[in-house]
Amino acid sequence: MNRAFLIVMDSVGIGGAPDAATFGDEGVNTMAHIAEACAAGQAEQGRSGLLRMPVLDALGLGAALHLASGARVPGLGAVPTGLWGAATEVSRGKDTPSGHWELAGVPVPWDWSYFPDTAPAFPPEIVAEVCCLAGTAGILGNCHASGTEIIERLGPEHMRSGWPICYTSADSVFQIAAHEESFGLDRLIALCEGLAPVLHARRVGRVIARPFVGQPGSFSRTANRRDFAIAPPAPTLLDWVQEAGRPTHAIGKIGDIFSHRGIGKLHKGKDDAALFDHLDRLATEAEPGSLTFANFVEFDSLYGHRRDVSGYARALEWFDTRAGEFLARLRPGDMALFTADHGNDPTWRGTEHTRERVPVLIAGNDAGSFGLCAFADVAASLATHLNIPAQGPGRSFL
Repeated sequence: MNRAFLIVMDSVGIGGAPDAATFGDEGVNTMAHIAEACAAGQAEQGRSGLLRMPVLDALGLGAALHLASGARVPGLGAVPTGLWGAATEVSRGKDTPSGHWELAGVPVPWDWSYFPDTAPAFPPEIVAEVCCLAGTAGILGNCHASGTEIIERLGPEHMRSGWPICYTSADSVFQIAAHEESFGLDRLIALCEGLAPVLHARRVGRVIARPFVGQPGSFSRTANRRDFAIAPPAPTLLDWVQEAGRPTHAIGKIGDIFSHRGIGKLHKGKDDAALFDHLDRLATEAEPGSLTFANFVEFDSLYGHRRDVSGYARALEWFDTRAGEFLARLRPGDMALFTADHGNDPTWRGTEHTRERVPVLIAGNDAGSFGLCAFADVAASLATHLNIPAQGPGRSFL
């Protein structure tokens, strides 16, 4: 039986979606702006010259970029040998759950709740609930913030007071940072797990535990992050595969994003390199008829949010090399689909996600273009490849 590998390059957008202006994102283009910076010599830290992604470009990355936004950039634009197109999201968000759920066949049917960019950002009743669950007299932060910045700024006070650091962003999210030793990792996870149902009832998408270690002046976040997300409102591709009696594998934060629904085996790692090791192993070991669903988060978490163009370019080139090694391991009948969930243009203002179209690049099928599609068409197409029934609004482009 055919196998399928769905690989999400977190935040690797290819140009503003038709409604980008509604989100304040008119003019964004994660891939094009990184490639242009490389060509202009503005991304020289740890790398040099034009952006080099020969493997994904051969599958159609440059062609998809041009289709999505009209952009042609130095270093990308090979004649595609894969099946390719560009996808547009219909869910009203530019966040991780919206993108992943829709790629898995389930557009979000509601509007998410967001916290205002004010200080304080959270209503008193939410603060009171956090304090009750944490056993503290107060919280720190209570604002929109960059995670690394707020840990550096409030980490010393957090260690003195024991109060959790609570912050949010333009996404529908409530994040809690705490020191793994002075506050306790288990205590932080229990706090977030207890708070999640309260916020999910308000349509806040995720409660995220953000543990860190170190001392003032040298704090660093750890790999023990946990996301507590609302469950998808309908069965997703992962459920469809399991209902058909097939195995499913989730790499990275896929389990958290889908509230562990439809997950057969979960494969975690401390960084994207470790996650790619899992993907390589599953190219050899995954069962016939299985679905492997992977997320590579560091494009977004380490480079997009931090507006690090050189770092983003380095990560893209590293990923492209690993993608070539992975594709060489696939069997006849396998399909690997590379895509993204939203954008995070590191040249853009602010530190938030950007509303963008995403590439859809397929190895293991006929070459050619299927043009523009919807996110949900990805799930329908993977179902077609796996020869299982599809649900939801997507239409297969195979």
